[in-house]
Amino acid sequence: MASVLEIKDLHVSVEGKEILKGVTLNVKTGEIHSIMGPNGSGKSTLALALMGHPKYEVTQGEILFKGQNIVELEPNERARLGLFLAFQYPLEIQGVPLGRFLWAAKKALMGQSQADGQPDKKADAKALSEFRKQLQEKMKLLKMDESFAQRYLNVGFSGGEKKRAEIVQMHILKPEIAILDETDSGLDIDSVKIVAEAVNQLRGPDFGALVITHYQRILNFLKPDYVHVMIDGRIVRSGDESLVHELEAKGYDWLIHETKAKAVR
Repeated sequence: MASVLEIKDLHVSVEGKEILKGVTLNVKTGEIHSIMGPNGSGKSTLALALMGHPKYEVTQGEILFKGQNIVELEPNERARLGLFLAFQYPLEIQGVPLGRFLWAAKKALMGQSQADGQPDKKADAKALSEFRKQLQEKMKLLKMDESFAQRYLNVGFSGGEKKRAEIVQMHILKPEIAILDETDSGLDIDSVKIVAEAVNQLRGPDFGALVITHYQRILNFLKPDYVHVMIDGRIVRSGDESLVHELEAKGYDWLIHETKAKAVR
């Protein structure tokens, strides 16, 4: 049975200013959705609100995942349910190697921690060995040198390396629904292809994604099932992949004018 992320009439404010003004959208496992739109339309606000960033206040509406309203849940609780966010601007964290960070995150999602009672050292060693093997495989998939696993999280990484590291995290944590917030921004065409191919490897009945982007190029590789256009905090148009090509040819101005015309009627 597919897991469903249901966004119902979602209104979100930041520091008292309303950014999202009634977003309704369903994303199921087995589906790839894309949200496009001009700068300042609310795309990243949607991503961060879905994952529970405390700065983004839900003032109206619901976010349901697997039938549960998750609006009051903490980000780590949403992650345990099977949500994942790849950041537009990944943070640098000094002192925490990428590999150690991912091992801690994986154990946390499995409901484990180093503080839990007396660990089974033999089982833990086996799990750690399997994790290291998996991490090597995923870094190879994203064409990242294994040395990155020992480097502090995103510290000194190029923009493209940070984005690839986010997708490595996604592969390790295996979410049911992933939200990719402009993962393609700042990437050259080869990196875009590598990232898209890695997303496509997860594609199937147990994985769905909401891909936020400005550009057609990553969608040329991902081939989304559904495309949505967000303008001024609302989804104003939805369609299939052909909508991407229409936007590439015509831009957003025609939709902006159309949306304003409807608002004054």
